[in-house]
Amino acid sequence: MASLACVAVGGLSYGQQIPLAASTRRRMVAVRAESVNPDIRKTEDKVVDSVVVAELEKPVTAYCRCWRSGTFPLCDGSHVKHNKATGDNVGPLLLKKQ
Repeated sequence: MASLACVAVGGLSYGQQIPLAASTRRRMVAVRAESVNPDIRKTEDKVVDSVVVAELEKPVTAYCRCWRSGTFPLCDGSHVKHNKATGDNVGPLLLKKQ
């Protein structure tokens, strides 16, 4: 049985007949552990910035800056594991209610 799939080439997509089994295969993606903060404030243990905002629902909201959070864009603490694996010092952006 064949299935219609879209193939994107140079921003254009083309429909093509491919076997159903081929269209259901999972693609594996390897993620390398590398620093996301190569040169900003490297003398600090962890780079965390705070911004005071008047109109917030919660007193403090942490936003991810390591791109590893399972709750992205919110921080879930994944930067701790990332920092240990890479020697990085990235931390969250904290929005604090005024």
